[in-house]
Amino acid sequence: MTKETFVSISRATTTNFQFSVKVPETITHDKGLDVNKGAINNLEEFLEKISPLKISNKLGAVIIQLPPSFTVKEFRNIEEFLDRLPNGYDFAVEFRHPSWDTEGPWELLNHYNIAAIMTDSPAQDKLQYLSGVIVTANHSFIRWHGRNAKFRYNYLYSNEELNPWVSKVKKISTETTVVRGYFNNHYGAKAVANGLEFKEMVGESLSDREREMKEKINDFYRSKQLVFDNGYVKNNKLDIL
Repeated sequence: MTKETFVSISRATTTNFQFSVKVPETITHDKGLDVNKGAINNLEEFLEKISPLKISNKLGAVIIQLPPSFTVKEFRNIEEFLDRLPNGYDFAVEFRHPSWDTEGPWELLNHYNIAAIMTDSPAQDKLQYLSGVIVTANHSFIRWHGRNAKFRYNYLYSNEELNPWVSKVKKISTETTVVRGYFNNHYGAKAVANGLEFKEMVGESLSDREREMKEKINDFYRSKQLVFDNGYVKNNKLDIL
């Protein structure tokens, strides 16, 4: 995407709309955050591209999503990379390997005021340690990936599964200035359904547009007489919301 694209995106959205952006895989995957391979130079180029969002106050967090193969053995790489990050951004790091389940990373992120991304993901990923309350900055970030390992992102959370997150979010909100949450179970509009549902669960009111969207989603599933259940389609007239 070009800088002009971000100008267009900024102009097309309302004043209070924010985007959280993920840094390119060139930085995280190909170069493994190695500053000696130009990872910081690539980041600076990327931040310049997205500068229209920052100028218009529409930039949320800048996500540094590590590849699943990136282990704690690469601690030095991430340490040197974070040390060179510019000020003025809400950076957030998403660990995706079990080896990061140790105190060192949290202390490092806390030192630089960088959020550790909390996640809800399939049990097979062995990332349960990221589903607890982890506060390492004055801002926080949560991603719900779904719990379906066979059909990634094709998962509809139930109220029972989301309920524990309600208390977590309320606790996090007392310790940070902003809580950003994104549902990544996008298949079949499930992210939208769960996002609207969770917003109400934490005590937030839906806007007129959001209520209309919720009704449309309900109407769609009612008309099909289907409910999508964790990757499998079942004949059922049950309302999903």
